[in-house]
Amino acid sequence: VTNELPEDFARLNLPDELGQAIIELGFDSCTPAQNEVLPHSLDGKDIIAQAQTGTGKTAAFLISIITYDLENPVYEERDPGTPFALVVAPTRELVIQITKDARTLTKFTDIEVVSLVGGMDYEKQRSQLKGPIDIIVATPGRLLDFARSGTADLGQVEILILDEADRMLSMGFIPDVKAIVARTPRKQQRQTQLFSATLSEDIRRLAASWTLDPVRIEIAPEQVAVDTVDQRVFLTSEDEKYTVLYNLIDFYNLNRVLVFVNRRDESRELESKLKRHGFNAGLLAGDVPQKKRLRTLEDFRSGKITVLVATDVAGRGLHIEDISHVVNYNLPEDPEDYIHRIGRTGRAGAEGISITLACESDAFMLPNIETLLGRTLNCQHPPEELIAETPTLPPAPLTDRPPQGRSKLGRGRRR
Repeated sequence: VTNELPEDFARLNLPDELGQAIIELGFDSCTPAQNEVLPHSLDGKDIIAQAQTGTGKTAAFLISIITYDLENPVYEERDPGTPFALVVAPTRELVIQITKDARTLTKFTDIEVVSLVGGMDYEKQRSQLKGPIDIIVATPGRLLDFARSGTADLGQVEILILDEADRMLSMGFIPDVKAIVARTPRKQQRQTQLFSATLSEDIRRLAASWTLDPVRIEIAPEQVAVDTVDQRVFLTSEDEKYTVLYNLIDFYNLNRVLVFVNRRDESRELESKLKRHGFNAGLLAGDVPQKKRLRTLEDFRSGKITVLVATDVAGRGLHIEDISHVVNYNLPEDPEDYIHRIGRTGRAGAEGISITLACESDAFMLPNIETLLGRTLNCQHPPEELIAETPTLPPAPLTDRPPQGRSKLGRGRRR
């Protein structure tokens, strides 16, 4: 590990404690998003940024929060449950990921980071708010519960971050977000940074009402997807898809694959098939209980699970290093989702491969995706080795229904 802060970061004159954490994390240089955002955010300006996940935006807003705190020390202890910085994000997974990154970046400081999410122990979260805290990272609903009950006080928030604003809109959280923003100081008294993968008319209107003279930044989404991901499309029939997926994992002995499926019922069925064929597979779908989702993510990170089947809602904001292959088992109807999916691999400049299995009904989605990418995709028939016959599929264990009865089964016999 080098003890020198990379030049991009050194130029920003960050506090030593933060620089030390950046060195330990092994960041080589700023990503384009960090280069664009940090000079303005460190200067205290409001930001409206169009940026996908995988662009390094999380580190960008966390670095500005931590720098502000270290450079403006508060000598008396903060009141309990009264943060100076608030990060609001749409999903539990994203909140947990941001919290993890924040704790890593603050490890050489005494900054306290608390995450508030639904589906997790309410009392435990409430007791964390009983002490002095610096940064809250939260989903809108749970945060509003705590704010309304008086356990969390947002009246001293100096930096407000709204992450993945477009998803908060599509998931119906905007009334909650408005109520949260109304509990923070007026926009003249706080810095506001809003990040969104897309900037629709609605998001632009909301952003304008929440920010003051913002700097507008656009990080081209195509860069994330196109430059570092080798995108391949295999034309298959609906029936051939599983055969191609099985052979792809087996023949190339892949051990960190993320498979996206459009529908929950299909994702469950696919995970069951993979397990019965001896793969260490896991499932990340909206109806999987929260604790199990987190355990699955941890097992995928550690390599215990080698094939993770996910739906779009569960897979957005996933932040796992070294995913070698992303497979689109079906093509998403929204071309933006295609970019998000393949952006799970080839992150931060590493090479990645995305493989799309396109049957006749998927083919209708291709033109819109190609328009968004600004290029045509390389469509071909799968090579011989990927259409080889698969071993007979063992029957589904009776415990495959209902879903919660399966956690101990199918641990896989992966070589």
